Amino acid sequence: MAATQRRTLADVLRTHARTRPDALAFADPAGDVRLTWSQAAARVHRCAQALRAAGVGPGDRVLWLGQNSFRLQELLLACCEIGARFCPANWRQQPDEIAFVIDDLEPAVVVAQREEIGDTVRAGRDRARHACRWLEHDTGEYEDFVAAADPVDPDADAPDGEPLLLVYTAAFDGRPNAAMLSSRALVAQGLLMAPWQGIDHTSVFMNSGPLFHIGTFMPNLSAFVSGGANVFVRRSDGELLCHAIDRYRCTGGFVVGPMVDAMVEANADGRHDLSSFRGRRGNPAFDAQVRPDDSPWGRRPGGYGQTEVTGMATFALLGAGGAGAHGRPSPLVDLRVVDPDDREVAPGETGEIVVRGVTVMNGYWNRPALDAERARDGWHHTNDLGRFEADGTFTFVGPKARMLKSGAENIYPVEVENCLRLHPAVADCAVIGVPDDTWVQSVKAIVVRAPGADVTAEEIVEHCRARIASYKKPRSVEFVDELPRRNGQVDYEALDRRFGGGGYPGGTTRSV
Repeated sequence: MAATQRRTLADVLRTHARTRPDALAFADPAGDVRLTWSQAAARVHRCAQALRAAGVGPGDRVLWLGQNSFRLQELLLACCEIGARFCPANWRQQPDEIAFVIDDLEPAVVVAQREEIGDTVRAGRDRARHACRWLEHDTGEYEDFVAAADPVDPDADAPDGEPLLLVYTAAFDGRPNAAMLSSRALVAQGLLMAPWQGIDHTSVFMNSGPLFHIGTFMPNLSAFVSGGANVFVRRSDGELLCHAIDRYRCTGGFVVGPMVDAMVEANADGRHDLSSFRGRRGNPAFDAQVRPDDSPWGRRPGGYGQTEVTGMATFALLGAGGAGAHGRPSPLVDLRVVDPDDREVAPGETGEIVVRGVTVMNGYWNRPALDAERARDGWHHTNDLGRFEADGTFTFVGPKARMLKSGAENIYPVEVENCLRLHPAVADCAVIGVPDDTWVQSVKAIVVRAPGADVTAEEIVEHCRARIASYKKPRSVEFVDELPRRNGQVDYEALDRRFGGGGYPGGTTRSV
């Protein structure tokens, strides 16, 4: 690609540092860090040079194992400046899961956190086979690493269509896969969504959701490309969120139901001024403290998307008044619905959703066989089902593979079932989702005990808690003599009927 056509995330940083050098770029309550655009650029340049000196080059990976911090975004931009790739991983995982990511990604450098999550991260490091340079970002080690380098821009960005951000998806087939997103995709999605979200250069976005999720990265990018500020809150604690809004005058943030409840409880005495914050209506106590979100996104949020398409492929706000629940496709992508032979189906017919365009991923890291299957004929095959309505609007029906939803987390039953089968007292098992007023769904395990085995529900839950992320473990367990089957396969619909399953993404009952 000709240099005159390049526009990377680091190029955006360079422009802001020249044209709004004294405006706030990043803030972090941990240490009350405040960085202007010129200060942020200088730190990013130092970080990029430090990574280079540590042997990180084009295509190499840098892994982040920590909670939200301004250093996470700094590393993303530094990797962009030297053509490397950056991956923020889920720090809520168990050691075996962390070890899998380390060995799968084979990073040149891992930047980890000691406080709060250090024991789990160290256990994952001990179980991993891959050896690399490790730095702790919250003990002074990372700061010394960065400070030793010169603040000179390496300006060695990869072409803007090359992978930059790697985000691990939920485990469809029992293991996660890292979707590779380019600078071009990240910049484009940020620019597209900014005006719809009411984000501009005056915005202060609170990164309160985890940045290993693309859902938090989308508004983060909108604020970044618009020249607004990003505030990084370490975890979803009600007091921390209220403090950040009050201190930095945050205008928006990634907050969902339980987080809103925690903020209301933390600010029951009104000591924090939340009036700068735009929030969606629904909780009267919260509504009384914040401003209504009257942006197009606030009035009609959502649509259809997944990590592999940089978050969103359709937007509900583009289909106001239409028959489809999930709007119309983004102007950045072409979206079709196809049959098992990849032929486009007629409006009203359900088929697999396929997408191509600017925001579609470059593929999965180190998954050539999966790429060949999912990117055949030049289209990303989503493994999701949808349909176009007669009026041209779109409806997401549900995943082809079974999926549960707990809060903001996607859970794939096959991963939990694989874990359950490791217990010697489990002869057979199945996992369903049951409606949950707080978390959308909770995980229920249906277990057949091995002959002569005696195991309790509590033991089953603890077995899973020790091996997979806590949000994936069953909240309840039912024991049966055998699982119902149809054509040799577990009959999940029968299990749903018997044990109260429902609330699945795309509808109240299972779609496929």
